[in-house]
Amino acid sequence: MNCYYCKKSGIFGRSHTHHRGVAGGRWKKRAPKTARYFHPNLQPIHILIQGESTRVKLCTKCLKRIKKDRTDGKTPFLTLVNLPAKEKKVDLIKSESA
Repeated sequence: MNCYYCKKSGIFGRSHTHHRGVAGGRWKKRAPKTARYFHPNLQPIHILIQGESTRVKLCTKCLKRIKKDRTDGKTPFLTLVNLPAKEKKVDLIKSESA
């Protein structure tokens, strides 16, 4: 899967165990490095596309950027359909003080 906005996808890498040298244990964790796939942290989110609610997957970096833009008063690059309760509370506090 890819991120809907930035097209971030997984990459191949190698995983291996780490172990500090202890008495008699130097070769204990000496294992071959195995190939693995690192997945991006994708979250299912409902956004508005041409007035319609659509479910897409966004990486957490893009989601964080949207939430930061909202709290700073900027227009985010995507419109979220439902906001978390914590973020709604922040919007209410800002509107009361203004």
